[in-house]
Amino acid sequence: MSDSAYRVDTTPRLAQWRIDNLASCTYRKSDPFKIGKWNWHLAVEKNRTLFIKLYPEISNFTRDNPPIASFIIRLISSAGDRKTLIHQDVIDKQIKSSDDFVWPVEVPLTGKFIIDVEFLDLKTAAPNSGELCSIWTEGLTEKQSNATALTSLGRMLSESIHTDIIINASDGSIGAHRAVLAARSPVFRSMFSHDLKEKELSAINISDMSIEACQCFLNYIYGNIQNEEFLIHRLALLRAADKYDLSDLKEACHESLMEDIDAKNVLERLQTASLYQLPKLKACCMRYLVRFGKIFDIRDDFNAFLQYADREIIGEIFNEVLAAWKGF
Repeated sequence: MSDSAYRVDTTPRLAQWRIDNLASCTYRKSDPFKIGKWNWHLAVEKNRTLFIKLYPEISNFTRDNPPIASFIIRLISSAGDRKTLIHQDVIDKQIKSSDDFVWPVEVPLTGKFIIDVEFLDLKTAAPNSGELCSIWTEGLTEKQSNATALTSLGRMLSESIHTDIIINASDGSIGAHRAVLAARSPVFRSMFSHDLKEKELSAINISDMSIEACQCFLNYIYGNIQNEEFLIHRLALLRAADKYDLSDLKEACHESLMEDIDAKNVLERLQTASLYQLPKLKACCMRYLVRFGKIFDIRDDFNAFLQYADREIIGEIFNEVLAAWKGF
């Protein structure tokens, strides 16, 4: 049998295997063919039913990065009236082995036939998030464009490229850009749209933030924040997010503050939750104090807390205590 009997012709998204003759009871596997990042095989097995398989060549890369494929597969008989059978579209199917996609064809076929596979998309799972990411050019172009834009925004801030407004923190100043601030915050947008002193002086005073916290705040606005600096300045960022109406930053701080509640910070977090209306954080602090009994471990700090805490918080704590006692 000639080598051409196993060869699959390809374009970047199309694979076509021509089979001139298949005996009544036989099996044939194609040569590997490249689509996307993977080498693939087609295989046919004919007994009473014709089975068609599509699968990637086994390798360490395939095991670690299995393709998640969307494709249309057709079986075209070249005999007589050139009958075409089409499998229902396959969407986002992970294929690791020869058993993951098997198409049983019940219709009897004779003579020559063609297996035609049109790949609509190929994806892999991102290693950190598990999010599906297309490998095709348009997916990569979008990601590269977003990454480049964020990098450029970060450089605008870090290199003070054409800054047109000064942010005065409590212990220093930073140059920024009106357009970026206005696009990210409705408060800044309103500030620059009216005849306020910030518009006249080309400066904004944020005297309740240190220069380090203010830099972190701007890094977030420009899409250039690092996780370590975010964790250090969470409370300052929360205040700024509430003041300048950045709901996404406020929610990020809210979620983060729930992750590391302990005896040293629980009372401060409870006060913060009440001040900025963070219901999930408040509920977590209440559970920590009451249901897990940590209120007894910080008795002195809690007694001091009662001297200055809002009456509403005190009432909620005692209601939580009473509810917990009823459970015994």
